Amino acid sequence: MSHGPSDPSPLPPLDLGGLPLWLVKQGLLGLPVGEQIAGFCRKVYDGGFPMKRVQMGMYTLHPRYGSHTFVWRPDGDATKHIPRDRAIQSHDVYLKSPVHHMRSRGLLALRRRLDTGDPDEFVLFPELRAEGLVDYAARLVPYDPSQVEALAKGLGAAGDAVAPGGALDGIFFSCATDRPEGFDEGQLDQVVEALPYLALSVKSRLTYDVASTVLQTYLGRDAGHRVLTGAIERGSAEAIRAVIWFSDLRGFTKLTDSLPRDVLIATLNDYLEAMAAPVEAYNGQILKFMGDGMLATFDLAGRDDDAACRDALAAAAELRTAFPALNEARTAAGNPIMDFGLALHLGDVFYGNIGASERLDFTVVGPAVNEASRIQALCRSLDRNILISSTFRETAGSDLGLESLGFHALRGVREPQELFGLAS
Repeated sequence: MSHGPSDPSPLPPLDLGGLPLWLVKQGLLGLPVGEQIAGFCRKVYDGGFPMKRVQMGMYTLHPRYGSHTFVWRPDGDATKHIPRDRAIQSHDVYLKSPVHHMRSRGLLALRRRLDTGDPDEFVLFPELRAEGLVDYAARLVPYDPSQVEALAKGLGAAGDAVAPGGALDGIFFSCATDRPEGFDEGQLDQVVEALPYLALSVKSRLTYDVASTVLQTYLGRDAGHRVLTGAIERGSAEAIRAVIWFSDLRGFTKLTDSLPRDVLIATLNDYLEAMAAPVEAYNGQILKFMGDGMLATFDLAGRDDDAACRDALAAAAELRTAFPALNEARTAAGNPIMDFGLALHLGDVFYGNIGASERLDFTVVGPAVNEASRIQALCRSLDRNILISSTFRETAGSDLGLESLGFHALRGVREPQELFGLAS
């Protein structure tokens, strides 16, 4: 890194022997990113580098967070992890940050004197000066070596201006010191030479974390974990006993013909969020969204059946409370509203991979799933938001305030089934 203060008395080289090999081993072990960064910082600091604050950031692929920031100080062995919301890229805290300054100008390196430079150049600098820090150095390390020359010219791979937001494109590393003379140039160069090894080590774990996040986001928490740990062969499935949650929105089809696309999607997302929140809050797993419908399970394996059923009922009761509140707020704002229908059933299902050889779905299948769908279809004709099967009620117990709604024929089911509702 250049453009730093001159140091009339160079310091001896840092004792960083074996650091690159150590970093490679951390990457092979797949240690958590924060743990790897903390270990790197500790070794560099103990090797003689007088950094008193380190900040490291990287983009990620997450439905809510666009990047991760880690902050390390020598008075602790752990890093502070700060997940950054995607919306931060439009805020001053990012737009007036060193990393945005570097990315938008195609800079690989940045060096600033904190005690004599522009006090308002970056939002972060007043905080650093308040800590007594006087010299700041930052570096961008792209994962793709071919990007180094392009980035130095302020260009992307196709000759476009470098812009923030690319997932897994490299790391941002910065450090600051309170040493009056600032960082020693020779020692700083040693740290910079080690950064590609740190980037490689971090990338190995971050890639796994991103894969895990994507699978959990699209398949569900347990299903995603199973796929990531090897359950990927078509036809591989196991029989499990589970509470089946089958719900959909009433009125969505009508809205598709009357609302602009963006308003329709925003409306659907609002209601699916309201439908999903209680399931996740009460230990359920959402397996898929099907247009305006949702399939979820409450697995009974390893749990007390009664407890799992009570969780499902608590989620249903919370949903029944949440929808009127949501509709009231939307009506007051002049927005369209919808209602919901939900079936709770319990039975044996096959849980695993089904589909084509190159395109699989990890879900639940079986007669119990079909029966849950048939029960949910009766919500409108019975004028009920929530219908509960007799199988569920027998397992859950008779002290839950459920009321019988009589016996009803289900399409494709031989015998009429007794259904229950939540008591008013």
